[in-house]
Amino acid sequence: MNASQWFVRSTEISWDVTGEGVRRQVLGHGTELMVVRVEFQAGAEGALHHHPHRQATYVAAGRFDVTVGDETSELVAGDCFYAAADVVHGVRALERGALIDVFTPVREDFLMPGLW
Repeated sequence: MNASQWFVRSTEISWDVTGEGVRRQVLGHGTELMVVRVEFQAGAEGALHHHPHRQATYVAAGRFDVTVGDETSELVAGDCFYAAADVVHGVRALERGALIDVFTPVREDFLMPGLW
């Protein structure tokens, strides 16, 4: 199969393990936008953190406790959250699930193997 600058096939993209029960797959990116799939085992966490990127996240599967700023809410498949630049946020998987993260600008740190 020929590589393309326009199309990404998830079966051809490697996964990065980012924590116990958490793995990440960078699906596509340019200089200003990035799409990332993150899978969680039940009980796994995306620790509270912040970054200068804006982030919108779609819950593709599962059920999560999501904290953004000083609010926490339970989200299920089909729900979404937004974290503005430098706002503290994190998730805890209440069951096995997956999130689709969209970042702007691109998270260059995600493109450097071994950094996480």
